[in-house]
Amino acid sequence: MKKLSIALIASLFSTPAFAGLYVNVESNANHTGSTSRATDLHVGYENNIGELAYYAQGGKTINAADGIDTESNFSGKFGGSISATDKLGVYGEISFSQVKEDDNNYGSKLGLKYSF
Repeated sequence: MKKLSIALIASLFSTPAFAGLYVNVESNANHTGSTSRATDLHVGYENNIGELAYYAQGGKTINAADGIDTESNFSGKFGGSISATDKLGVYGEISFSQVKEDDNNYGSKLGLKYSF
């Protein structure tokens, strides 16, 4: 039984990378005196071009805050990563969300990840 459990756990964590469509549900909360939360309900696509891994996703974001009516808007993200060396990776992301009909929010993320 122990060997079967180990084999099952190993198979769950060793599934091959899959390029294609995916669904991403992500909730981000902010606690500064009161609480606000943005929950993304996105559909996306991910793939690789050589060493470059990239993704694009978009859909609805549901915004909720203490004492304010819940509202939803369209949002999306585009990002990627590439290995600079065997231990160092570079990644980035550009995001947007429609706040009002004529007003948008934009964001960016850029980072390095070093693996020991």
